[in-house]
Amino acid sequence: MKLTLKVIRLEDEYEVATNLGTIIAWERRFKTKASDMANGVGAEDLAFLAWEASKQAKIVVPAAFDDFIAKLQRVDVVNEEQENPTQGEPTVG
Repeated sequence: MKLTLKVIRLEDEYEVATNLGTIIAWERRFKTKASDMANGVGAEDLAFLAWEASKQAKIVVPAAFDDFIAKLQRVDVVNEEQENPTQGEPTVG
């Protein structure tokens, strides 16, 4: 799963994309599987994914997750992409 997140902080906003490393870091932090995201994603989940993806993208963020949260206004999912989308069948005609 690849998410594009719009991070809106007190001082600026930017977009950042998750990758496999980001998802694994989320799984380790919250002791759950990525497939559980299908049941719903909480605000803390989105904030963590934004924080981890920002660090991987070399965007300067606070070292402590709680400090990152304190500067957030919100995190929006801009785009959600499946890792291995299936190809559709050709149509006749």
